[in-house]
Amino acid sequence: MDKEQVALILDEIGTLLELQGENPFRCNAYHNASRAISQMEGNLAEIVTAGKLAEIPGIGDTLRDKITTLVTTGHLPFYEEQRKKVPAGLLDMLRIQGLGPKKARALYDQLGIESLDALKIACEDNRVATLKGFGAKTQQKILEGLAFLSQMGERVRIDQALPIAQQLIDGLGNCPGIKRIELCGSLRRRKDTIKDIDILISSDDAAPIMERFVTLPGVTQIIGQGDTKSSVIVAGNSGRGRRVLMNADLRVVTDAQFPFALHYFTGCKEHNIAMRARAQKRDLKLNEYGLSGPTKSVKCKDEADIFKALGLDYIPPELREQTGELDVAEKHHLPKLLEADDIRGVFHCHTTYSDGHATLAEMAEAAQALGLEYLGIGDHSQSLTVANGLTPERVHKQWAEIDKLNAKFKGFRLFKGTECDILPDGSLDFDDDLLAEFDYVVASVHTHFGLAEPEMTARIVRAVSHPRVTMLGHMTGRLLLKRDGYKVDTEAVFKAAAEHGTMIEINAHPMRLDMDWIHAKRAKALGVQLVINPDAHATEEIAYYRYGVDVARRGWVEKKEVFNTKTTAQVAKVLAARGK
Repeated sequence: MDKEQVALILDEIGTLLELQGENPFRCNAYHNASRAISQMEGNLAEIVTAGKLAEIPGIGDTLRDKITTLVTTGHLPFYEEQRKKVPAGLLDMLRIQGLGPKKARALYDQLGIESLDALKIACEDNRVATLKGFGAKTQQKILEGLAFLSQMGERVRIDQALPIAQQLIDGLGNCPGIKRIELCGSLRRRKDTIKDIDILISSDDAAPIMERFVTLPGVTQIIGQGDTKSSVIVAGNSGRGRRVLMNADLRVVTDAQFPFALHYFTGCKEHNIAMRARAQKRDLKLNEYGLSGPTKSVKCKDEADIFKALGLDYIPPELREQTGELDVAEKHHLPKLLEADDIRGVFHCHTTYSDGHATLAEMAEAAQALGLEYLGIGDHSQSLTVANGLTPERVHKQWAEIDKLNAKFKGFRLFKGTECDILPDGSLDFDDDLLAEFDYVVASVHTHFGLAEPEMTARIVRAVSHPRVTMLGHMTGRLLLKRDGYKVDTEAVFKAAAEHGTMIEINAHPMRLDMDWIHAKRAKALGVQLVINPDAHATEEIAYYRYGVDVARRGWVEKKEVFNTKTTAQVAKVLAARGK
């Protein structure tokens, strides 16, 4: 059992213990151990064999024995016992925004609720509202959460789906006979949420590949195993101790068919229909097996050859959503999309000064390890006490530490920023004099999500019109698969931002990815400068900016349209000029 699987089980044990009302310290020990294992370097099996588990912080004797058992046997009786003690439906209930283990346990103890269906019935019967600690508002929020889950189905975030897909590809990697292997479908188009994993392979002998696929680690069920296609259910971690199950399909084709199958299984349905229609106009037939005419087939060594044969420039997978890409490709006007390597630094990152898990120095070190040239610190402002927001006095203390660190750096810089709360009336959480001293200001909504659209729009427009606001954070406040964004007229926000030269971030944290690609495309069209921020609360989360690059690419965004593709000197010059 590898470290990802071990980390998943440890985290789930912590949640199962929480649902049983166990001591919080004991529960957190498992959650912390899960985090430590998932972030450790090296091969877990080798560390266990060498007897070096105790060297990992947070791993005591009890956890060491359990981890050793998991790694060496693939099973843990203690884990299986805890799963039997907790109805599976309680874990499902934790998917509802704001419903934690304590409330889920209360629903089970007091109303006998152990499934999402039973929870919905209890809310509709008004029984949940009568419980201590719940009330009518909480009951309504639960109903809204249930409706949201029903709408989203069993989709998972891209950051959860990608590791599962990569695990499958790595497991197939050394299988004899594989010529080419690629991810297809919504993962290749880099959608923010994913339902199924699609893998395509070219080979002359599919049988051993199919046999390997259905027996890979993590496969929990075989749905079908055929000569050229197999389907399985594979397990991964969705966070909060809940195991996520995804459907994964593998198709094997000949190498000559591979480009056509790759194209067919990548684009959305509408894109593929448009491509087939274009082929028909040229007296050709395009499908997953080839491109052919009345008298001969058109050979294509890759996807670029398919597009060329139909009079088009190569269309990147992220753009294959039938939003005008064929027309633009025909005119040779496709944008040169932003690349992850174009990002030189990021802003909107949190430290232990507010609700982050790493110090200034640790965040700076992690950013440099990623090859970034600068890092913007954006801890929370004073009114957000739940996130340990900074008072003006603590702001000055942080600045002094940043100055000391910058004096030591060579070729790297920390920028002094804040994630300043937008108050309900659109005013800001710090006074103008203090805001003027920051290098930059991210303004974000964190409270009063329930305002009506006109009030919320006026609130945000007022903030982005403020001369001290550099960029707007997570524009709609959505949490993927947990809650919709608040109601706001995004067009009005975009126009105000463009008028006042205020940037809008693509919040790259995979729980948010806010704004989405459709909004990014519209913001670009209206001349809004974009900035990609990871909203990192830990060192490993700084790398989340790559998910923001995916959003930008889906929104047809180019390098010149993203602020943090600039050098440190260019950024400093722009920020200094805006502060005047």
